[in-house]
Formats: sequence, C-alpha cells, structure tokens
Amino acid sequence: MAVDAHVRDAVAGGSAGRPVRTRSGEPGRGARSLRADGAWPWLFAGPLLIGVAIFYLWPIVQTFWFSFTTWGVFGGAVFSGLTNYAALLSDPQLYQALLNTLIYTLIVLLGVPIAVWLASLLNTPGLRLAQFYRALFFLPYVAMPAAIALVWRIIFNGDFGVLNWFLSLFGISGPYWISTPGFALVAVSIVGLWSSVGFSMIILGAGLKDIPSELYEAARVDGASRWRQFRSITVPLLTPSIFFVLIITTIGSFQLFDLLYAILGSSNPVLPKTMSLVFYFYSTGFIQNDKGLAAAIAMVIFVIIGLITLVQFRAQRRWAQS
Repeated sequence: MAVDAHVRDAVAGGSAGRPVRTRSGEPGRGARSLRADGAWPWLFAGPLLIGVAIFYLWPIVQTFWFSFTTWGVFGGAVFSGLTNYAALLSDPQLYQALLNTLIYTLIVLLGVPIAVWLASLLNTPGLRLAQFYRALFFLPYVAMPAAIALVWRIIFNGDFGVLNWFLSLFGISGPYWISTPGFALVAVSIVGLWSSVGFSMIILGAGLKDIPSELYEAARVDGASRWRQFRSITVPLLTPSIFFVLIITTIGSFQLFDLLYAILGSSNPVLPKTMSLVFYFYSTGFIQNDKGLAAAIAMVIFVIIGLITLVQFRAQRRWAQS
C-alpha cells in the first residue's frame, strides 16, 4: 500500500507540472527526458535563426552603424555623428526620389482592385481553362526583369514602338516614353503594375476559395445582383488577403531598382528626375562611392517602409472592425 501511495504521489506531481523526483531528491527519468525533449525545437529552429541573424539582423545593425561614419577612398570608416543624415536631409535628390517612389507605388497599387476583379472572374464556377488563364497572368511575375524590360523598351520606343503606332491610329503623336521626364516614370509604373497583377490575383484567388458558396447561393435567392454579391460578400470576406497583397505590393514597390535600371539604363538623361529611393542608394554608394551616406539612405528606406506597414496594419484593424 505504501508503494501504491508513492506511485500515486509521483504521478500527481508529474501531472501538475512538477518534476518527478526519486527518494534521494534527484530528478527522475521523466524530468530528464522532458528537458531533453525541450532542446529539440531549438535544434531544428537553430539553423534558421542563425541564418536570419547573420544575413538579416546583422546587416541591419551594420548598416545602422555605417550611417554614422564617413569612408575614405580606400576604405576606413571614421565616426562622424549625424553628418550623413544632415547632408541627406538637405539634398533635394532625396525628396525627388521619395516622390518618384510614392508615385510609382500608388500606380502599382491600382493593380490590387484589378487583381480582385480578375480573381473573382476566374473563380466563376464552370469557367473553362481557368488554370491556363491563371498561369498566363502569373508569367510576368516570374519572368526575368531584364527580359521584361527588353520587350517593353521596344513597346515604348518613340520612333517605331508599338504603343506610339497604336496612338497614331487615332491621330495622337506619342512621346519618347523612356527619355522624357514624367513619361519615363509613368512607363516604368505601367510595367510594374502589369507584372504585379498576376501575383496579387493568385493570392486573392486562394482567398476566394475559402468563401463558402452557400453565401452566394443565399444572395442569389434574395435577388442580389452580381455587383451586390461582389460588394457585400466577396470584398468583406477577402479583406485579409487584400491586406496581405497591399503590404507585399507596397514593400516591393519601395524596392524598385532592377526594372527602372533595365528600362531606362544608367546613362539616361531623365534619371535625376526619375530615380527611385533604391536607385538613389545605388548611385550614392556604388557610383559616387559614398558608403556612409548610402547607409543613411538605406536606413531612411527601412524606416519609411516600417512606418507605412504600421499604418496599413492599423488601417486594416479599423477596416476589419467596420
């Protein structure tokens, strides 16, 4: 009976979350195995955490430090305080690049409602070749930016481009799109919108599949039109997917570089009026070789993206509550 009471006490103590101890007061086999099992999650997550720390967190810390330094021609960082940030805030190119990036982002974000509309069309029951259409829209997103830029440079060519030829059919003389200030940014933004719609449409299409079909059937029984179903059922229940697409599209737009560089080139005279924030960073750090100022630009981009993401998160909460 004494042995049974001891076993019951040990089981009760283990089930209450207390370590099982032997008569000598040392942890028993169950406690040792529990501690051993607790190390397995860290063992599996360890390589990922180390990779994140080395390739993501450490570069951010290093860039933050570099933004307070001045570099010589042959290297050698010297602490200079807020000199780089003072020079950056007084540089008109920063505000021009920020304005260009905001304009590009706003134009590309117009693709989100287009993607919602396309996803709802491709989600129509009984639509033939729906998978083919999804793949067709998604191809521009996975294509190489250099290949996309080469095709669109031909389309935007001012002398023999397809776009100006089409405008000439209506008596409109098209401009030199990629070599005229203002038009060059619009041209790059159109390409960015075109290449991002496919990704947004795939994400939104996956969200549409989670909406119960019974809601649409009930709405049809009540006499709701297709537009009313879209406005009252599709958009509200698709809010999480729309929010995710908005975040990803905004972050990707603020990282505009390769598309701009491939379409306009490095010697285009419109670059000072068309460059993005990342192109401004590239020009400062790798052409002018001012690594300290380039690091300050990188930190400004980091802070701006963080603030915009925070605003979107707060707006999404209010949107979901309403």
